[in-house]
This record gives sequence, C-alpha cells and structure tokens, in this order.
Amino acid sequence: MSAKTVLITGGASGIGLGIAQQLGSAGHTIIIADLNLTAAQSSVKMLETQGIKALAIELDVSQAIQIASLPARLLPHKVDVLINNAGIQHVSRLEDFPADKWQLLINIMLVGPALLTQAFLPSMREQNFGRIINIGSVHSLIASPFKSAYVAAKHGLLGFAKTVALETGDCNITINTICPAYVKTPLVEKQIAAQALEHGISNDEVINKIMLEPMPKKAFIEMDELAATAAFLIADSARNITAQTLVIDGGWTAR
Repeated sequence: MSAKTVLITGGASGIGLGIAQQLGSAGHTIIIADLNLTAAQSSVKMLETQGIKALAIELDVSQAIQIASLPARLLPHKVDVLINNAGIQHVSRLEDFPADKWQLLINIMLVGPALLTQAFLPSMREQNFGRIINIGSVHSLIASPFKSAYVAAKHGLLGFAKTVALETGDCNITINTICPAYVKTPLVEKQIAAQALEHGISNDEVINKIMLEPMPKKAFIEMDELAATAAFLIADSARNITAQTLVIDGGWTAR
C-alpha cells in the first residue's frame, strides 16, 4: 500500500513509540503527539536516525480545545491513520480513589479518543480512507481490583469502536481495538510498584502472582506483536475488518 501519515498519541515512549518504529520503518510518516513535547522531539530524533520521516507535536488529549484545533495545526499533513494510544494509570481502592483522578483517566483514555476521531473523520471521509486503531487492554474485556477508572475507560473503547464502525460503513474507514495483556512499558513498571505497595509484596511477586498468573503463556506481550497487528489493520487486506477487538493475551481470556 502507499505510504500513509500516522498520528500516534502518547507516542514518545512505550507502546506508541514501539508502533511508531515499525510503521515508520515500513515507509509511513509518523506524527508523535505527546503531552511532553521534549520527549516527543527526542523520540523523533531517534526515529530520524533510523531513516524514518517523523515530526513531533505537543498535545494534551484531555483538552477538547487542543484536539479540535489539531487538524489545522498539522497542515499540510493530513492524518490517514489515527492511533489512540495515550494512557495513564492510577491504582487505588474505589473508596480512596480521588474523583479528579477518576475523571482524568476517563478523559484521557475514552473522551480523548472520541474527540480525536471526531476531529479527523471529516478529512478521512473526504479522501475516502481512514484507519482508527485504539490501544485497549485485556482490561477492555476483564477486570482487576483497584483499577476501576482504567477498566471502565478501556471497556468503553469497545462500544465506541462498534458505534463508529456503524457510522462509517459507507466509506473506506475502519476502527478497531488492539487489546494486549501486560506489556512491560514505563506505565506497567509503575503499576508493578504501586501494586507491590498496595499488597505489601515484592515486585517479582506482583509480576508472577498477580500480573502473569491468569495467563497460560506466562509472558509479557512484546512490542513487535502489537506493531505487526497495527500494520495489518492499516493494510488494504484489512479493509473490511472493523468494529473488532483483537486480543493479544496469551490465552488469558480463554478461562
């Protein structure tokens, strides 16, 4: 397929950066949108050393005004592929969960993807091409204690994708959600430490007795698995795959 312009939110590190490297290596132009502009610019420099065309833009996905102005800010670039990846985590019992933190998680991981999709759909319709990929989680399908806001947001992405798929059935636009089990990113490293504190156990015990315990394969999901899945969803051969939940969980949800 021809080279596309791919916007990845939260793309300066972790899953976003891993996907950026693979898609960029395939010839696509990468836009790293991140709350931390310095980190985004650093990641772009790293991508450019690999021969990847990339640019950085500062974006707070919890701010509707910033999202609404984004298509104009990116001109002359038009986004062909939107990857809703930005995310944060807060681990706490619901009784102790700060209300503003609960709202923030929902804004970043559910409202943000909805408003970004809204912002880029007109140009995708105009060119009769668009690929929207949400980075969900195994927690889009199951729940774990102390993660009420995260689980609610990730579950919400699936319903959102189904609705948008119905609304875009008349054109070459698809929307799907990739749902991995744990990937060892900086975000997950923080979760490990937080759960160790919550349960009074070691980091290794959190990994083996909590995180990987439900997974038959007992392994963290690797970045190449996620990036290859995203590359497939962008391809012409995936043009009729929409509203789907692609679960990469080592058998977790088979139980």
